[in-house]
Amino acid sequence: MFPGCAFLDMAQSSSETLYGAPKGPGALQTLLDRERKTICEVLLPTAPPKEKTKNMANADSLNPPELDVLAIALGAPARRVLERADQIGEETGWRDGFLSTKHGLCPPDLNKPAAALAHSPGRVWSDICSRMPGLIGRGRVREAILELPLIDGSAATIPDKALWAAVVCLGILASIWRYEDRNDGHEGIVKSARKEQFTNIHGEPDEEPETVGIPRNIVIPFRQICTRLGRPLPYLSQSDVSLHNYKIRDPTSVYPYLERNENMDLRWPIFNDYGERNFLLCMAEVHGLFSPGPDIIARCQERVMEKNNDGLLVELVRLKEVVDQLLYVFHKISVNPHAGENFAPPASWGQGYAKFSAPLSKRLPALSGLFLPIFQVMDTFLRRTNYSSFLGIESIHLRAWMPLNIRAFLAAVENHYPVVPYIKASGDPRLVGVLDAIVESYAGEKGFMGTHRYKVYGFLEIVAKTGRVETNGGAGASDSIGRPWQEVHKTLAASMKERLEPYRASATSLDVQPHEMRGTYEECRFWAKIINRTKIDDDLHRTTGKVTIDVKNLGLTFIPGDRLAIMPLNAWSDVEKIVGALGLVDLLNVNIPLTGDSPGATKWLKYANHEAEVSKTDASVAPRVTVRDILRKGRLAPLTKEMVMTVHSMVKISSITLRVLGSDAWPVNGSLGDLLIAALNEVPEDVWDQAFSLNDLSWLPTLIAPEVPRTYSISSFHFDLLPETLDLTVARSTHVVSPLLVTDGLKHTRPGVCSGFLNPDPTLDHDPNHHLTAGDVTEEKILVGVNRPLNFQLPVSTAAPVAMFAGGSGIAPFRGFWQARIGSGTIGRNLLFLGVQSRQKFVYKHELREFVNSGKLELHVAFSRDQNGLVYDPASRDLVEKTMDPRYIDTLILEQGPAVCDVIISTKLGGLGGHLYICGSVALYETVMSGFRQALYKYRAVTKEGADELLAQAFAERRIMLDVFMTPRVMKEDEPYISLSELSKHTGHREGSKMCIGVHGSVYDVTDFLPIHPGGTLIVAGSAGIDASVTFDEVAHTYNPEVTSLLGKYFIGYLTPKPVLQTAELGDIYDSWVDYMRTCVESLTTLSFEVDALKKDSKLWFQDGLLSTHAIRKLYQLQSRFLTSTGFPILFGTKLQELYLKLSFSIANSDDDSLLPDVMGRITNATSSPAAIAARKEIAELGEFVSNQATAAPAFEQGIIAYTRSVCELDVRLLEQIRDEIGEGYDAFMRVAEVVKSYPSKEKQALHKVATVLMSYLERIAERVDSFYVDLAAQSLYHPEREANPARARWRFLQRRVKDGSFFLLTRQMASLNLEHSSSPQPSYESKRSKRQSVSFDHVLSQAISSVSNTKSSKSGRGGGHRHNKSGHSDHYRRNEPLPPVPPLPVAVRPLRLADAHTARARGPSDSTTFEEQMVSRAASRMSQFMNKRMKDIRRLSKSTNLLSLDHAMAVYGNGSQGPSSVAESDEEISSPSSSSSSGTSRPVPNGRGVPHSRQTSVAASDVRTERSFRTPSRSDLHSATFSRKLSVYGGSRPGTPGAEVSFSQTTMVLQKRKADGSFQDWNPNSTSSTSTETSSHKKRKTASGTSPVNAILSTSRVADAVSATNSATQRNQNPDAWLADPLNGYMGSPYPATQSGSFYNLALAMSRPEVSYASQASSQPVASGSQSFAAPTSFKTKKSPRKGKDGAGPPEKRKARYKAHCPQNIQDRLDRYISQSQRILLMDRHREEGRYREEFTIQGSVGNVHCYCGPDHQKGNHCKHIVLQVSRASGYWYQKALLSSELKEIFDQAPPPPQLRQQLRSIHANDRVVGAWREKTGRGPAPGESNDSGPSSSGSKTKDHRRIPDKDDDCPICYDKMNERGVGNDLGNNEESGKEKELESAYKKLKKILYWCVSCGNAVHKECWGTWKTTTTRQGKQLTCVWCRASWVTSTSSGGSDSMGMRMSGGGRYASSVEDEGYFNVANIPGSGASPIRDTSTCIYKLDTEHNR
Repeated sequence: MFPGCAFLDMAQSSSETLYGAPKGPGALQTLLDRERKTICEVLLPTAPPKEKTKNMANADSLNPPELDVLAIALGAPARRVLERADQIGEETGWRDGFLSTKHGLCPPDLNKPAAALAHSPGRVWSDICSRMPGLIGRGRVREAILELPLIDGSAATIPDKALWAAVVCLGILASIWRYEDRNDGHEGIVKSARKEQFTNIHGEPDEEPETVGIPRNIVIPFRQICTRLGRPLPYLSQSDVSLHNYKIRDPTSVYPYLERNENMDLRWPIFNDYGERNFLLCMAEVHGLFSPGPDIIARCQERVMEKNNDGLLVELVRLKEVVDQLLYVFHKISVNPHAGENFAPPASWGQGYAKFSAPLSKRLPALSGLFLPIFQVMDTFLRRTNYSSFLGIESIHLRAWMPLNIRAFLAAVENHYPVVPYIKASGDPRLVGVLDAIVESYAGEKGFMGTHRYKVYGFLEIVAKTGRVETNGGAGASDSIGRPWQEVHKTLAASMKERLEPYRASATSLDVQPHEMRGTYEECRFWAKIINRTKIDDDLHRTTGKVTIDVKNLGLTFIPGDRLAIMPLNAWSDVEKIVGALGLVDLLNVNIPLTGDSPGATKWLKYANHEAEVSKTDASVAPRVTVRDILRKGRLAPLTKEMVMTVHSMVKISSITLRVLGSDAWPVNGSLGDLLIAALNEVPEDVWDQAFSLNDLSWLPTLIAPEVPRTYSISSFHFDLLPETLDLTVARSTHVVSPLLVTDGLKHTRPGVCSGFLNPDPTLDHDPNHHLTAGDVTEEKILVGVNRPLNFQLPVSTAAPVAMFAGGSGIAPFRGFWQARIGSGTIGRNLLFLGVQSRQKFVYKHELREFVNSGKLELHVAFSRDQNGLVYDPASRDLVEKTMDPRYIDTLILEQGPAVCDVIISTKLGGLGGHLYICGSVALYETVMSGFRQALYKYRAVTKEGADELLAQAFAERRIMLDVFMTPRVMKEDEPYISLSELSKHTGHREGSKMCIGVHGSVYDVTDFLPIHPGGTLIVAGSAGIDASVTFDEVAHTYNPEVTSLLGKYFIGYLTPKPVLQTAELGDIYDSWVDYMRTCVESLTTLSFEVDALKKDSKLWFQDGLLSTHAIRKLYQLQSRFLTSTGFPILFGTKLQELYLKLSFSIANSDDDSLLPDVMGRITNATSSPAAIAARKEIAELGEFVSNQATAAPAFEQGIIAYTRSVCELDVRLLEQIRDEIGEGYDAFMRVAEVVKSYPSKEKQALHKVATVLMSYLERIAERVDSFYVDLAAQSLYHPEREANPARARWRFLQRRVKDGSFFLLTRQMASLNLEHSSSPQPSYESKRSKRQSVSFDHVLSQAISSVSNTKSSKSGRGGGHRHNKSGHSDHYRRNEPLPPVPPLPVAVRPLRLADAHTARARGPSDSTTFEEQMVSRAASRMSQFMNKRMKDIRRLSKSTNLLSLDHAMAVYGNGSQGPSSVAESDEEISSPSSSSSSGTSRPVPNGRGVPHSRQTSVAASDVRTERSFRTPSRSDLHSATFSRKLSVYGGSRPGTPGAEVSFSQTTMVLQKRKADGSFQDWNPNSTSSTSTETSSHKKRKTASGTSPVNAILSTSRVADAVSATNSATQRNQNPDAWLADPLNGYMGSPYPATQSGSFYNLALAMSRPEVSYASQASSQPVASGSQSFAAPTSFKTKKSPRKGKDGAGPPEKRKARYKAHCPQNIQDRLDRYISQSQRILLMDRHREEGRYREEFTIQGSVGNVHCYCGPDHQKGNHCKHIVLQVSRASGYWYQKALLSSELKEIFDQAPPPPQLRQQLRSIHANDRVVGAWREKTGRGPAPGESNDSGPSSSGSKTKDHRRIPDKDDDCPICYDKMNERGVGNDLGNNEESGKEKELESAYKKLKKILYWCVSCGNAVHKECWGTWKTTTTRQGKQLTCVWCRASWVTSTSSGGSDSMGMRMSGGGRYASSVEDEGYFNVANIPGSGASPIRDTSTCIYKLDTEHNR
């Protein structure tokens, strides 16, 4: 071997055989002869020419430089690196990295490292890695790792040959430990920390960020192994898990190369799913395909050293052949479910392997594709110089971590004899052309990088919406618009531009993305010329002809299936028309000025620069464009609306242009010349000359834009190194000119622009007139370029059968196919099915017959208009003449059905697994597909569905490939219009439903297109139901004529455009509503991806028949994200808050007295309701199955699977309902907008109407959320009776409850879970819809400010920023001072390292994603801008006297300033433990996303079920956590809760009013004024104060004399909203003045801490949580009981009982117990004695007992628990046994007088019959203010009619529609006023036709609804009850004869009553009491029943 030779070993790899190395027995000698050259032969091959030596005085320069001599003597540096690696690599175990001449960047044999590790003690690492999928499935990963022994990683234990296997195994173990630690079931609904400490090799605590928290039996050997491999820190690289982690299935399958996806398996898979497998193995396949690459690059360097251009050309062509194949590897990663092993579900991959792949610390390289050596090698070889983009910077960083052999090779290629500069300096067009082709194939839009970019776009769009937000390379992490996949798209585009910069002069300065170059002249980069046009059939007019183009010495290369992009030249006849009409005959050579800002000039300037770049002209010479250039190369036909409008705007008065503009179909057939000639005769000459001035031709570039290229399949194949010519098969298209442009009335036709240019009719004269040409027209060149389709190439295997289906000129690509396959000696079967009109048009018949006769091709022809048929005879191998009826190609397919079916069917199913190609029109495609289905159904499939499934599988495996073309569809104006709401309904997520998309104003039904979409069904589904124009543009479909023409087949109508609105507010509301609809539809479609996988993928749930906890983890994370991250916060958080604010403002601005529905309050109540808490707790139970204690999961297998189906269906159904509600709101808006068109002056009135209607839909959305939680809470994981072993399931459940301590805290839900049968009563949760809440605009405003502040604070807390001062605010703005302007939304700062974003993404406890955060952030920013712009109107509308909170929040947050920053998290911070307290609660933390999901609730749930809690919680702990959560929503805090920022001095605990389900809700009474003139509906809105049920219910008899007040009446009047704030009601503050509110009935039990006073908190900004806020009262101080007389006057009053400085624990426990037990209480009577501090209450308890005194409980010595007045908990009054007179006086002086009439308390008052019976029994007489007939009477006496007339706004509790829309009888005040009996009776008579009334409660329902309720209840075997009060139903007739429903009465009409054993009077049996005498003991402490073993 001579120095410097690129010697090849004796054995040749299969890749070298493929890519053109010499073949045959003399191949090796040929290579040696080629390489063995002396230095003289290399540097001085010939004598210098005379021209060089002539007149040379000094000839020293003729000798080669010494450095060149040394380089030739030593060899090329790249070759030396390869040789050194080859020599020592095997011996050292490739410690410097895998690099070799034969295998390139791939390991020579990965079995050797694995075998070496298996023969060492390190085998324990590989053994556990081989078990990893099973361990993950069983939830035993950490347990198994901890059981591993500590193995030394030194050379004495682990040999060098085992190092790479060892580093892979140890890296996987370290990463999986981190993954399990971050995803252990405590990262979703429930947050808790798992802190485990391990020591390092020195026995000290391990604090290194890479290894902290990882067991030392992994860390210690991992560090040792990495050190031996030259890694300064331990890390797992992308190369480790892909290039070094596969095994070959069949080592003998070397063709075309060994490392193919289908021939490999992962040696140590982590999750063993398709996504992980395909991603990692495709990375390995790319490098296996690139195996010859390093050797070829070294050869190129050697050829440069030799200055051998011909040799360099050979190597460049070989390299291009390798790079050309790289992009097809991406096709093996499919999101099509029919793709089999190639199917990679995005959602599963994003939640599984993507999280695993996080680096161990931020300072390590991430597991990114950028780390793969092929990118570094190609970038270095192609001389990439610009690395300024994010990915460029990261590429430089990752290069430093590459294996040392790779780094040495890169340095050798980069710094010595670079190839690219040599080629540019050579000026050889062949080298330049091939190099340009390599660049395009690698970094071009259709090359390797471009294909990767599109694959990432669609894949990451789905992944981002389901939780993940960026690539492994970190792209997308700084998304500023909430759509990470678009940010990734831009980042990858910037990286592509940097690679293209040295070869595209304007690559980095272009203001367009790479995909926008598709379909433009940028694709054409070669000058060529047409040298021949030939007939290929018997048609005299040569309708279809062969066009030969000269490409000699251009460096242009192509493969079969490629297309040629051609910039056409306009026909001279079209040019002559324009020249004649505009008088340009003498100006054809004039240069057009391309300066100025006109768009036309800019376009032509770019085109001129492109021509100059292709021509390689001097860059200093300015490009020029003449008039002739514009006319020949501009777009003249067909006529678009823009072209006609341009002409019309110039001439202005042409009727011809007006008629054309009125055309109902576009584009219009005809040319610009036709239009100008038609308009010339009717436009005055002076107008024409002025419009088309010949003195200034600047109008010409604007009138005529540059043409776009057309593509034609290349119809030839070459076996030479470079082709000299290529052939096209061109069918000339013909169009009928529009009659609007024809003046003589005759029918005129014109050829297509490009087809007429390439293949003109030979019978016509096409020679131009001499005055039009500038010389010899035969020398005119055209721009061309190679266009490679992504999916139309021959199979790599020559043995694979190929079936081709063509119609007419569709045969074009197949000519190259058969030439390539037959010429290369292919042994596979070649079938051609050809559809032709007649024998006359049978193209290439002589060539085809020749191949048929040779037996190398089977031809089947169908003539559709000729009876002279041809039939293929397999015996004679010839085409036989036969007369037959005309037929189509589907008939041929059916005749050859068995053969076609075998080609279609996969080899796995016994077929041949061949490749099928269809080329032709859309009609041909449909005919061929019809033939396929018929053949499969007849010969192979049992059903038609089975045939479709086989076809779908073939499409998914990319074995059916299409090259379908059609003339773009003429779009008519009379097509139907489809609204966005209708479009949103067709998302296709339900089986059998349609899928539609909107693109650029058109709607397409793509249901039938899904199986054939090359990108897969999920990619299309991700854009279903929405306007996908942006996505369509970014994936380059808009610029792809093939796509646009094919899409025309699925066109169904136009998308309804946005209405033209004059009022900005209306337009703003429209945009917000449409944006919200889009968000909902996107959420629905992406949710369905995960739901479908969970519901249908059995492989996900079961591994070898055993339940996999990995599936449970996916379900847990899905539900956690849906409720806390990517679902609810996006749909029902700040985005909804923004819409709610705008609608509220519009309503209030039109009617400032209007009350607004509390939409956000209802959603807040729903998300914090008992049903929501119960649902979250059940989801939290899933997390327990994920951890290492997951062995119990199989015992609950059926229950878990059933729960999965149920909750997934509920999730999807909720989003469907929300979508439908939004769609209906959109339709309502459009109806109003349609009316406004006719009355534009009424837009302001329309604004109020629209806002009111849309607000009602928001109310319905809130109701949907409420119902969702109720339904979700009804689902349970535990159904022992369904399990295979019910006893085991019950025992496992009991074990879990005993272990976590919750066994002794059994609630009603817990008790039901332990019963024997599934029919046991489950906890009942029902939605709270019976009453509406109303709030003022001030409250809506406060919610918006809170939401903005939360969002900004949350964002700054995560991203840094300044801290506010302790008071919580900075400089305040005065009321009348303007607020500073709102700047644009700040863009998040991109991390300097991708590992920063990657580790942050993988951190389990992350509450949100970038996608969510940015959407929320932008919504908050829009809200702040909205409020700033309308601050004047907001101040006018606000009723508050103090806008400090508004001004402050807008000043701090409305300008993009950041709130308080949080301490930066450490690298390894996962989730810090919540602050503990005596109650077990944690500090309230606002989530910043608008929807309050409780961190307290989460911690409580965690404490109940995890063994790592600080102590076993009591029931009071659970309630305390829940109750504190409710308080925190409104700014309050549970006593003893550490970290509470502001505490309440008053927390209202109220009596409850009856709800529709018979339970009770918070109640605030109405105004005490008896002279109020308000309407009943308005009063109803006032009294309906809240819907959130209160857990603390007071069942009390009388008020003890120990009560205290907390605020004075003056304070209440100063800030009534703050004073009346009821944190348990659902919204902040009452919208009514304090003088009109019975605040005395806000029976308060304060929950604030004594040590915190409002005096210190008065200046604080409002505390916000979720969408609620609360401004604290301005002053409050705690008081202690006085010890001495005032000023020494008289002796101090002595307290009759000992003063208690602190609340005794037994009293606290007693209170907590009663708070935690919801009870029903109703007020019977109350009485306050004048002059005494005493008030008596008589109350009906939950079991019907009437409490008139404390009763036996008090007699036992217990502390009185009946405290009902407003008593501050901070005061310490409530737990005293005795109070002082001064304290009592203070309480009663500040308490308002009580209302005396029961009518004012009807919502909480006991039933009148019950009260009457009680008063009668006790001899008390009628209630004050009422006559004797008000209560129940004896038999035969008249009873007062208690029926209540529904208000106008009242809804039926069953259907939720209005019951009294016309307001009949609303002005009569029901039956509370006298003198209106007749009017009332008339009103009852009208309403009884549609309503039923309840005898018990007097409320009404629809008759029809009641019938449905009755039928359903009876069918279910349940007791029929009133839907309002749950009273037993019986039909009766009340006074007045109206139909009613009510309770059955006891005998004799007398109400039964009794005296209970304990002395209580019991009224449970009296109709209307709503009570049961049987006490509910389900919440009592559960006791073991040893007799029944339960």
